Amino acid sequence: MAWLRRSEVVIAGILLLAMIGIGLVNPAFWQPDNLFSLLRSNVIIGIMALGVLMIMISGGIDVSFPAFAVAAMYLTVKGMLWTGYDGVALPFMTAATMGALFGCLNAFFVYKFRMIPLIVTLGTGSMVRGFLLGVVGTSVININKMPDVLIEFAKADVISMTKADGTTYGLTAMVLIYFGLAILVHLILRYTMIGRGVYAMGGDQEAASRAGFDLRKVIFFIYCFAGALAGFAGLLHSGMIWLANPRDFVGLELDVIAAVVLGGASIFGGRGTVLGTMLGVFMLVMVKNSLIIMKIDTTWQRVVVGVIIVIATAVTAWRDQKRKARGDRT
Repeated sequence: MAWLRRSEVVIAGILLLAMIGIGLVNPAFWQPDNLFSLLRSNVIIGIMALGVLMIMISGGIDVSFPAFAVAAMYLTVKGMLWTGYDGVALPFMTAATMGALFGCLNAFFVYKFRMIPLIVTLGTGSMVRGFLLGVVGTSVININKMPDVLIEFAKADVISMTKADGTTYGLTAMVLIYFGLAILVHLILRYTMIGRGVYAMGGDQEAASRAGFDLRKVIFFIYCFAGALAGFAGLLHSGMIWLANPRDFVGLELDVIAAVVLGGASIFGGRGTVLGTMLGVFMLVMVKNSLIIMKIDTTWQRVVVGVIIVIATAVTAWRDQKRKARGDRT
């Protein structure tokens, strides 16, 4: 019955109990429109969390991705308006490429100068956001100016339903993109050499290097990939909310890191799964959504997220110490 002790099983059990408890307190939680809204809220945070997961497994941490996301999003939308381009594929490729280039900057400093990832990403995130606001501009591109093609793309639904009063709601097709990217990251981590290198690097960089893993390749891959996911998510976010705001995503790194840690990823590196991260994202979004339903002030949401980070980190540290102690005895 060792599978019962797996992080994903424990998280899923806690999540199920939490859903039952919230549903008993407020039956509106189980309404289809609320559940669809929950899944919709998972998309952007979840896509970003996939990139952060890979970096955390490697033993690093990234707080620059919100700045990369908003810069890639805003510059891409500006470019679409300037050129009059009305396609979808090229803008998303452009945003992802921009994010990857920003991530390459992180990787360069982390690998070349052996700098602490937290310090590097704090600096690059601040630089990119400062450049965006200081040079590109601070004006919000609202629904009247947003490219219609982006809005129409993000409005696509997998399921569409009608309420008794005639209003319609549905499950956004963007969840399919999220799930598709999650499967891609899972396959990379589970079945590729570079994925094994990510885990090996998180366990012990020196041992990973001696085992033949190219740390330069691993570092550049994870930071560029995380940046690409951030850029892609940023543009998708603008289509889903029908505007491009250069001040978006401030403080989002706290939510994403909390979700990844809550999903069982070790802050010390070497451990974490895509399924656990997706469960962590859903739990975090569900808690925040439930606070809104119960009309609790949004200020307390930050308190709850902070508590989640502290508790999840403490549990991770305690679990790692126990496993290390068992390994020492053997």
